[in-house]
Amino acid sequence: MSGESGQSQAGPSHGGLYLPNSERNRVGVLGGVGRADAQGPRSWIQKVLEQITDSPRRRVTPSEVVPVAVVAVQRYLLEDEPRDRIRKPPLYCYDVTISDGVYQEKCYLDPSLNSLVYKNILKVGIEMRISRVSCVYNERRLGQGILCIDNVHCGETLEAISLETPFRNRAHEEIPERPLRGGKSHYLALWNNEDPYGDIWLTNKQPEEHNFNNTKIISLSQLEMTWTNRRSFPALLVRILHKSKLRYYGKPDKNMIEPYQTFLEVADSSGTVSVIMWNALCPEWYKSLRVGLVLLLQDYSVKKSYPVRTQPLPADPQIKLISTMEICLNLRDPPNNIIIIPEKQVKPEWRLPKLNPRFITRSELDDMPANHICDVIGILVFVGRVQRSKKKESREDFWSYRWIHIADGTSEQPFIVELFSTSQPEIFENIYPTTYFMCTQLKVVRNDTQVPKLLYLTTTNESRVFITGPRGQPYTNDPKVKNFIQWIKAKTDSGELKNTVIGGYYPYPPVPETFSKYSSSLKVESLLTAMSEVRKEVEDLQYREQKRIAIQGIITVIKYVPHSVATGSASTSETLRDANRPSTSQAARTESQSRERDSKQRQDLGPVGFQCVQATNGSLSPTKKKRILQGPHAKPFPVPQPETSAQKKENNLGMASTVQRQECVTARVVGKARKTISDRWESPLWREKKFDLIDHQYYSRVYPESIPRKFSFEHKKFLTEQYNSQPAKYVPPEGRPPKLGNFKSARSLGHFEVTILGLNHEIAMDVAFLPMYCPEDIRTSEIDTLLTCMNYSCVYPQETADSDRVLRPRALAGDIIKAVTELDREHIVGILDICNLGNNKVEVYLQKIYKPENIS
Repeated sequence: MSGESGQSQAGPSHGGLYLPNSERNRVGVLGGVGRADAQGPRSWIQKVLEQITDSPRRRVTPSEVVPVAVVAVQRYLLEDEPRDRIRKPPLYCYDVTISDGVYQEKCYLDPSLNSLVYKNILKVGIEMRISRVSCVYNERRLGQGILCIDNVHCGETLEAISLETPFRNRAHEEIPERPLRGGKSHYLALWNNEDPYGDIWLTNKQPEEHNFNNTKIISLSQLEMTWTNRRSFPALLVRILHKSKLRYYGKPDKNMIEPYQTFLEVADSSGTVSVIMWNALCPEWYKSLRVGLVLLLQDYSVKKSYPVRTQPLPADPQIKLISTMEICLNLRDPPNNIIIIPEKQVKPEWRLPKLNPRFITRSELDDMPANHICDVIGILVFVGRVQRSKKKESREDFWSYRWIHIADGTSEQPFIVELFSTSQPEIFENIYPTTYFMCTQLKVVRNDTQVPKLLYLTTTNESRVFITGPRGQPYTNDPKVKNFIQWIKAKTDSGELKNTVIGGYYPYPPVPETFSKYSSSLKVESLLTAMSEVRKEVEDLQYREQKRIAIQGIITVIKYVPHSVATGSASTSETLRDANRPSTSQAARTESQSRERDSKQRQDLGPVGFQCVQATNGSLSPTKKKRILQGPHAKPFPVPQPETSAQKKENNLGMASTVQRQECVTARVVGKARKTISDRWESPLWREKKFDLIDHQYYSRVYPESIPRKFSFEHKKFLTEQYNSQPAKYVPPEGRPPKLGNFKSARSLGHFEVTILGLNHEIAMDVAFLPMYCPEDIRTSEIDTLLTCMNYSCVYPQETADSDRVLRPRALAGDIIKAVTELDREHIVGILDICNLGNNKVEVYLQKIYKPENIS
């Protein structure tokens, strides 16, 4: 990827301080006041800046390339310059703060390198080598320039980075922080636009008593009838019933400094209406306003309501919903006056409505209709990793969300909640199992016509989350809350809240049982993805993005990978492949070459046919020593030895005529004897075609981040960080952090590596398949076992002493492999989940198989 970008670039407006030429030459640095060199190591940053100053082109290759640490990666919108006739992507730019151990420096990342941030290759906490830099000046100001990174190589994560290193340019230390380029006054959150980020977001607004003697107040119903005939409006005295998440509407061609918007649903005794807070008022007030506060609003404006937006219904049906007008609050036009009235000053005669939560229990959810709005309270028993989904018609804008399970004691099944970011990052990024959790304004999503039935809750624009517990809250006296408190106290006292889970791949919502139902649920032009297009789908994914696609093919190989192997070290071929995977600014160019080399390596690895892995008696817990794979053959297969290419080809040809469908087996454990698991089935078709492939794509590795872990309260901070998004600023670890692989898996079956051959027999792809828990053991045939296993999501059962109860719902590994043999040479449609974990780690999971009779 070339570092010499030819794009038009806006000049920096916050990059440095004005310096007279004499002072600038004396200091010998660029874009700010440099600190005088003391005795000690020479700053690489300062040497590079001096080299740029002496270069006539203002673009150089450093005479010495040394590793620097990445301290911050911050994102912002770069508006169009007058000379930009046609706006070119990207929309966003990045400032990267580096440290060489002597100084820190905030640098501008050339937009051609943005993909390194998109895929979380360039991230905080790593070592980075900068091999090409340039200087960008603002020609309208004297002495202002910033360092631009044009070419880099991203290295490994560092154990620790000192944050005591001073900035070379004192302007970069100023508060509030400002982007280096353009006229924007603030940074955005790194991975979405909904979360408030940075020091412009204030939290210091406090209630203050107000003298109402000279304040004229108008009711909302009166205002509705008279606002079109008024030029000024009396004050409003209202309570906040709902508060929406933030909406960022910044565009490159709009010169808006803080383009934010949020909605408040407020009410008095006569009705409820929408209040819209605009622009700079949002950073000033958003984090201080919460549901339930009483506000005195003065100097506002009134406009006809926007017809497209749907207002949330008031909890009290007797309150009138006013939808013909909306109240507008802006820093100017006119300048607003907002006062938070303390609750102790609120008088009963004002008759302001109370908050009326609409709690439902998990047992009641089964009877709730689709789109019903409700509130829930419970305890978190599963917290999934943060994921991202692309917004419509956007390359760079994403929603952040995660799946959670909430238990309330009224059902064996938890609430399954799709929790989108609610502009509360302080909560969204700090939730973990065993936490009290309340969420409002959730919408019921259900479909009773598909198998399995679809039933979950999802957040809405007005959803708010709380984790402080019910004590002291106004809803404490609600009967459902009281019952929950009693249940959770009993569970806590008996120590029954230990079986909680965090993180991992979560395949939800489930795929319908027929392809026609799957097709009807999608709104895309093409339902099927060609095998040749899968690689591009994978490469286009950004960090933590997950996408579901459908392909056609033939299953030709399945290999069982036990949990003890899956969580261990990577195979030799995977290690080689990861080592060859580039993390530089040339990554996009060399990725396809690397995969071609990998394909040749894989074809020379290992014998064909059955392979065996050894597992000790202690690899399974006592409650799980029932058979995992079992069949009529108990004789262990020998561990194969490496062969030459000629031997492999000869053996493959010989086995093709003799090896038929096989069942994978395991010997029962007797005493301390070791058991051998035959873990692989291979179709004769594969032995015929695999050497003639034009492309073989490898996406079957399951990384430690995708394995759900038993939650450990002792290490809650570490586990929470592992499954959150990458932070924008470096946070030093507390002590020596543990390794994620050391935490016990919440899944014991391991996974399968499945090879799917394209219908034209030219392209093959290795994907992973993770068996899921299902609520009942339906096994009328082996193939039904496989399909049933794919039907259900990962709802983790409670551990019990009855091992049959725990294991029977799981599709046993031997049955799954045998089921695949029944699909030999059959054309199937496979539903795949593609996941980008960042840092060149991509996984593809087989989520569903449609047999020919299920496709039409």
